[in-house]
Amino acid sequence: MDKKVIAVLLIVSMTLPLFSGCLGEEKQGNRKPLVDITYPSNRMAVSGLVMISGTASDPDGNDDLVKIEVMIDDSRWNIADGTTKWSFDWGTYEVDNGLYSIYVRSWDGKDFSEIKEITIRVDKPKNIESGTHKWAVFIGAANFPEDNESKLGNGGLNLAEEIAAYFIESYQYSTSNIFILFDDGWIRSDNGYGSRIETLQERTHDYDLSYGGATRKNMEDTINYVITESNKYDDSEVFIWIFSHGCGDENNPLTGGKLLDNSEIFLWDDTIKDNELGEILTGLNSEKTCIIVDACYSGGFADRSIFNLPTFSISRSRISRSGRVVISGASKFRMGYSSTTQGPLFSLLWFEGLKTGDADGFRQNVIKYGRPTILRLFKNGKVSVEEAFYYARYMLRTEKNYEEYKKMEPQINDQYPHRGILRSLKEMYLGE
Repeated sequence: MDKKVIAVLLIVSMTLPLFSGCLGEEKQGNRKPLVDITYPSNRMAVSGLVMISGTASDPDGNDDLVKIEVMIDDSRWNIADGTTKWSFDWGTYEVDNGLYSIYVRSWDGKDFSEIKEITIRVDKPKNIESGTHKWAVFIGAANFPEDNESKLGNGGLNLAEEIAAYFIESYQYSTSNIFILFDDGWIRSDNGYGSRIETLQERTHDYDLSYGGATRKNMEDTINYVITESNKYDDSEVFIWIFSHGCGDENNPLTGGKLLDNSEIFLWDDTIKDNELGEILTGLNSEKTCIIVDACYSGGFADRSIFNLPTFSISRSRISRSGRVVISGASKFRMGYSSTTQGPLFSLLWFEGLKTGDADGFRQNVIKYGRPTILRLFKNGKVSVEEAFYYARYMLRTEKNYEEYKKMEPQINDQYPHRGILRSLKEMYLGE
């Protein structure tokens, strides 16, 4: 054999192993992302506000998920909130009972995942028996923005669930008529300061309540649903409790910058002014309604500025009307305070006076500061909405533990049962 040929063959045989594993191997392309639905489960019965949630991942290990999309039946694809842990709120208030298909897919910027599909059954409860026409809505937005300093923790959620349980056990509220909207619908680690753990409705509960995020849409949809349902009955009772950050200027100690402006509080994805809430509640016909808004500078929701003085007509909320007691946790000009584990201070004291009975007999005094009764005549063994308010006001002004918070100045606009000073002497007892 020619020496040159032998030399070439020798070189090739020596270098070929260096390329083994490369020759004839194609470069691996993008792999499709993955997606799964964790709630609700297949064939599950749901009603009210349903928070569809799940997980998604990128098998390429790049965590390059761009979005998750959800579709109900043959409607349209909607972008869910989040990626690796995602959720999508679906209000079933206006849909018919029956079977519905839920489709979910994820996208990594190049490819969609395989579509995940489940079937659920919408089964809304039938009309409840007379005497139990009671609805309660709890709304709280606490754990934002990203910096931890201004977050309020999970205390508002804890208090909402505690009040809800008390209403169920003591006032015969139906679990299907209680709604809790908190943050974006997720519970977070480190008492709200950490990352998402699971959706509110996936946790273990003592009672089967309706949960969702405190978004503008969820708030409006839920309140409108309660309005529609409660308007069907002459003996309806409605309780609405809102807790959040309030909008104001803490560097303006005199008016908080709210002299002529409306009170305004934060939802998870928006803010809402007192007159906007008033507009939403215009159609509520219930003649027994209690509304509590507990936030900084929230007095405008009760049409009160400070010292229980009316707000200027140009900045009225128009929430107050006959049959309603409207309460704010702070005046329009003052800040409110909250415990990160127990909830807003005024509501804590209001609820304490209610459930313990300690507020029995409390009455208003000068500029509605509140005082205990000196006559047993006013003690009847039960506590009204108004008595709980005056108890909380009294505690804020007299207890040493609350001395630094006494300037909160909670406000009340009592028009129950009818508008007018002499026509609202009757007290509101929830559950009766």
